[in-house]
Amino acid sequence: MPDTLTLTPAAAERVAWIAQKQSRPAILRLSVEGGGCSGFQYKFDLSDGADADDSISETDGVKLVVDPISLDLVAGSTVDFVESLGGAAFRVENPNAAAGCGCGTSFGI
Repeated sequence: MPDTLTLTPAAAERVAWIAQKQSRPAILRLSVEGGGCSGFQYKFDLSDGADADDSISETDGVKLVVDPISLDLVAGSTVDFVESLGGAAFRVENPNAAAGCGCGTSFGI
């Protein structure tokens, strides 16, 4: 299914760790907002649950939820957690993005 989103095991582990620290469910919400240096930017939040029209995928007991409007822009993406010298962050590998930026948090279609 082309609109499936994937949460890598590394990202699932990090979400579970953050959720445990905050005593919240292990549910990561990915949304897309206008802005950023390339037109759109990714936003990550812990969620207390999924809405009825959300797309939901699960990895190692951790859920990734995306609203229908954002799903149009991130369908087929993989959400990973990357640690490097520059810091640690969730990163979206988005096959729909025609342009990106150095910060890795914004993209263009």
